[in-house]
Amino acid sequence: MKKIAAIGAFLFLLLNANYAQEFRFGFQVSPNFTWMSSDDNRINGNGTNLGLKLGMLGEKYLDDDGRYAIVSGIGFAFNQGGTLQHDIGGNFWPNSELSRPELNNNDNALPDGVNLKYGLQFVEIPFALKMRTQEFGYIRYFVEIPRFVLGINTQAQGDISGEGNVDTEDENINDDVNFFNFSWGIGGGLEYTINDNTALVGGIFFQQGFLDLTDDAGRKALGAGETVAEDSRGTISNITIRIGVMF
Repeated sequence: MKKIAAIGAFLFLLLNANYAQEFRFGFQVSPNFTWMSSDDNRINGNGTNLGLKLGMLGEKYLDDDGRYAIVSGIGFAFNQGGTLQHDIGGNFWPNSELSRPELNNNDNALPDGVNLKYGLQFVEIPFALKMRTQEFGYIRYFVEIPRFVLGINTQAQGDISGEGNVDTEDENINDDVNFFNFSWGIGGGLEYTINDNTALVGGIFFQQGFLDLTDDAGRKALGAGETVAEDSRGTISNITIRIGVMF
């Protein structure tokens, strides 16, 4: 992870040195709210995570007026995910070695209505087209559309809660979460100019994931010893409040 951050910082500094009039870079410290959903109507979102995004941003302008830019960067997203409630119980994290032995390798381990909470960490690489207005006083308004984000999962923890004494927290579920996430979205906000080289940035962004983050190795318990594969598609959505500074 440190190598990825170092490479990103080097690229930003290199571009800034060579294209000082056309390239800006900056930093963000942005809280966000994430939730999960499923394409199975028996699995429903049941909770939101409060997360945080930290990272570097770079903007390569395409015109002399600074109206259009390509945006990219590198960052870290913490505590992403949410809670999924399974109307039908079973065994949904079979590849993970849970701290409670009775929950491992047992297709009847979790009861109907069980809640599975995901807390995920990603390295993220965004890519977007940015459009800005002319400056009004000290302010420019902007939108980023389309906006795509590639996420690389670096850590996954899970909590289980439900009836029947199955509660457990902070389980390592890396092996039951897929490695990549990819999302699309839109965002906008404003830049407040402090001086010729520095601006404060504030905005709000929405992202919708469209890759399945769940490993689909689990099984649902239908009763009488019968089980079926749990192959639903679980995705993450988020709303981010961007707080940053550009140089």
